[in-house]
Amino acid sequence: MARRIKIPATKYPVERFTLANGLRVVLTPDRSAPVVGVAVVYDVGIRSEPEGRTGFAHLFEHLMFQGSENLEKLAHFRHVQGAGGTFNGSTHLDYTDYFEVLPSGALERALFLEADRMRGPRLTEENLLNQIDVVKEEIRVNVLNRPYGGFPWLRLPPVMFSTFPNAHDGYGSFGDLDSATVADAQAFFDRYYACGNATLAVAGDFDVVKATEMIHRHFGDVPARPAPSLPSFDEPDLTSEQRDVYTDRLAPLPGVASAWRVPDPIGDFDNYLPYVVLAEVLTDGDASRLVERLVQRDRTVTSIGGYIGFMGDEFQVRNPTALLLQAHMPPGGDGEKVLRTVDEELERLAADGLQPGELERVQARIATHLLRDTDSVLGRALPMAVLELQRGRPELLNELPKLVGEVTGAQIVAAAATLRPERRATVEVLPGAGAVA
Repeated sequence: MARRIKIPATKYPVERFTLANGLRVVLTPDRSAPVVGVAVVYDVGIRSEPEGRTGFAHLFEHLMFQGSENLEKLAHFRHVQGAGGTFNGSTHLDYTDYFEVLPSGALERALFLEADRMRGPRLTEENLLNQIDVVKEEIRVNVLNRPYGGFPWLRLPPVMFSTFPNAHDGYGSFGDLDSATVADAQAFFDRYYACGNATLAVAGDFDVVKATEMIHRHFGDVPARPAPSLPSFDEPDLTSEQRDVYTDRLAPLPGVASAWRVPDPIGDFDNYLPYVVLAEVLTDGDASRLVERLVQRDRTVTSIGGYIGFMGDEFQVRNPTALLLQAHMPPGGDGEKVLRTVDEELERLAADGLQPGELERVQARIATHLLRDTDSVLGRALPMAVLELQRGRPELLNELPKLVGEVTGAQIVAAAATLRPERRATVEVLPGAGAVA
């Protein structure tokens, strides 16, 4: 009988309340170091973009740093960095986040800054045109002029999905970006950046009573607006394999990536979690099945990785999502041969089960990563804000290591058996002219 690994849950305290304007707040104090992390997460991401406005969620993230109701352009930068802090924001499929990490004495400064732009960013023609140029340059650097740019996170969704929210390019087309107007930006803010469509999380060195008073003072009078209803982005699973091949003019070597739909990460979490562990069984570390077979033994790939979610956010994504495998191959590599081998290994796992100690090793590695990630104040504030937003359960962050340790070998085997070729979407990238064929 397989030995069940016991991984304890972490015990970060969690306090929750909701302001009268609908803003949900999560506090997780930790007085061990004089640092605080502040995160504000809005329930809008790439999947919420309207047709004809691809890239708008990311563009709007940029606009939120261009001044706000009481602050001129670049003031946010000066106030955070002047206090010895750092800040940033990022756009995901299902949410957009903004965050600061500062010395604990500067907590109120961060709260004021976030509340001020929650009231309204400075949406001017000058700011909009400037940030359109910034985003277009980001696309050039990260996608158009980089080997394997957008592989596979931009290339696989249109092969796997058929609906616009799931399939479109989240970075956006230059045409759509250039056609954006200040009125579009104001409408986007009015619709999605309501208090009731956001969460605020504070982690680190603070007094709960004082922090609560500061939050009420700075956010309590932000005008309430109704939150938009959350649409379902679900669509039918594949019934036959879908493929695409393209040439990357900058890629030196071929690559291949595949994805399979997985259960609803929120509505069917118990059946979803084994796929998170399965991805690591297949590809995490030199002893994993696909690394041992494809990299070390067959030498048909130079590297392979597996993960859940097109942006690698397995516990912060809504349905539909997928388990992805991506590999880079040596010169002349055969993507078809790699896929056949992946199928063989999945069939072997489904038929023969796990080796003694295999699951326990993987569970320990996953738990180690989860525990390490929550060491920092931002590693608690950001995921707790998202978990509150999507599930109403920020305390799930404490439970994840333990839950990973409770996944059984039988669940892993059952999950592997579902990764059939007919449910697979695949993209193959060929090296451009001048590369080794």
